[in-house]
Amino acid sequence: MTSAVRLDAEYRSRAWKRLAEKKFDVLVVGGGVTGAGVALDAATRGLSTALVEQRDFGSGTSSRSSKLFHGGLRYLEQMNFDLVREALKERELMLTRIAPHLVKPVPFLYPLTGRGWERPYVTAGLTLYDTMGGARSTPRHKQLTRTGALRIAPSLRRDALTGALLYYDAQADDARHTLTTVRTAAAYGAWVLASARVVDLIRAGERIVGAVVEDVETGERVQVQASVVVNCTGVWTDDIQTMAGGRGRFHVRASKGVHIVVGRDRINSETGLILRTETSVLFVIPWGTHWIIGTTDTDWELDRSHPSATRADIDYLLEHVNAVLNVPLTHDDIQGVYAGLRPLLSGESEDTSQLSREHAVARPQPGLVSIAGGKYTTYRVMAADAVDAARADVGGDVGESVTEHIPLSGAEGYVALVNQIDRLARHQDLPVWRITHLLDRYGSLVHELFALSEDDRSLYDPLPGAEEYLTVEALYAVTHEGALHLDDVLARRTRISIETPDRGVQCAEAVARVVGPVLGWDDARQLEEVERYRARVEAERESQKELADSEANAERLSAPDIRRIPVSRAPHEP
Repeated sequence: MTSAVRLDAEYRSRAWKRLAEKKFDVLVVGGGVTGAGVALDAATRGLSTALVEQRDFGSGTSSRSSKLFHGGLRYLEQMNFDLVREALKERELMLTRIAPHLVKPVPFLYPLTGRGWERPYVTAGLTLYDTMGGARSTPRHKQLTRTGALRIAPSLRRDALTGALLYYDAQADDARHTLTTVRTAAAYGAWVLASARVVDLIRAGERIVGAVVEDVETGERVQVQASVVVNCTGVWTDDIQTMAGGRGRFHVRASKGVHIVVGRDRINSETGLILRTETSVLFVIPWGTHWIIGTTDTDWELDRSHPSATRADIDYLLEHVNAVLNVPLTHDDIQGVYAGLRPLLSGESEDTSQLSREHAVARPQPGLVSIAGGKYTTYRVMAADAVDAARADVGGDVGESVTEHIPLSGAEGYVALVNQIDRLARHQDLPVWRITHLLDRYGSLVHELFALSEDDRSLYDPLPGAEEYLTVEALYAVTHEGALHLDDVLARRTRISIETPDRGVQCAEAVARVVGPVLGWDDARQLEEVERYRARVEAERESQKELADSEANAERLSAPDIRRIPVSRAPHEP
């Protein structure tokens, strides 16, 4: 068992120096879940590894997903058995060994709308789904009559279903899972840096031998030497391939997926829902005291850092979920909205829902490996494939991937702590539900939060306007989790930006006062961070009133980014 690494200011300073001084076996570009997985895989094979991310860890697609670890029922229907089997194996590993503190089973109701053939057809699929990939840790599916389904989901209209099946998948806070994977990689020796942008690649003839990395916070640049650069940048994949001077072996298209968040009281149900649409499926996912409803699937060619949800996107989601609800949801019920971009491998079809969700790894030239496509659930497999491809450049005897056996930080001892919740609650003088909340976010690392609060009980005060979170969680975000800006804390270390009606504006000042002294902010800098965050929220709200992507994108970009990085449009396919 390794000790967790504190990603604080001192660590960042040391990591920046190491980038300039050391030649690495592997330089990972991109701090989403794939890049985090590659860094962990490489480090646990004994390779010297660095990871750089131009914004915040998980700030792109990896904090804006449907937050599910699932095999994907629609891929089963498409007869893509290998992808489903692979994903369900990963789901089982997460639930039992790798991240039981972060990944939890979640039930879904599959309403039946026809008679005769539909029930045996869906039953056959779910029977496979229950057993593929060694799935054992979730209950088997159950058959329900219409009356039985309405008993557990009273909000459904009686005429919206003729019966149902209940099945299980798993879910996780994607941003926390990605961050924890980054911290685990650091614990095994990888050097990880957010706000570190690759501005050029270093060549020796046709070979890539490193990268020029800019500290986004200071503007300082260093040359990082590496045997291989692994491009894990998702929808930015083509940019890095172009920077290398080549076209690459594949191309990536961005598909926008929008989700809305509503209060748990708005839908009376004990289970999530999966609904068929004309082109795909719609999930209604339990999310603490909320529901997440999504997603859309549309092409996107505008700013990739801050994709915008339009009123048309939101109306689409409301229309489809309201088709089955007794009491329709309205725009006033929405507490949060987020949009993410799926990096899909380009295919012949113009319909993004038909583009491949399988991943591809390429070595377009010596010293450069690119990986793209795939889905969040299979990040570990993708990472292993990428490091396997990097062996040609690293040389020597590189072992096989071992991440199947590596628990993420916080997993060790978590099960025992769950059995001690009552004792922990008494000792910390906190309600049991708060200890549960902390354990499901930090696992056994919760003791680090307890230590921070030991001499200052005020850190156990709830954040104003976001009372589900404690002040100590905001502090921990900057002392241990590498947060550098207010947005990092409110949007990713916590999910306040999508879980509160004001999107975190009310607590922004209080959080800035807590984290500012640790990050070296004076009063003026604290005010700037708060004002930038408020501007971001206002721009997002305005963008969500627009009907067209172009207008929504313009509204969103009216708010200046606290990280001063040029706007990045999706490239057109060659």
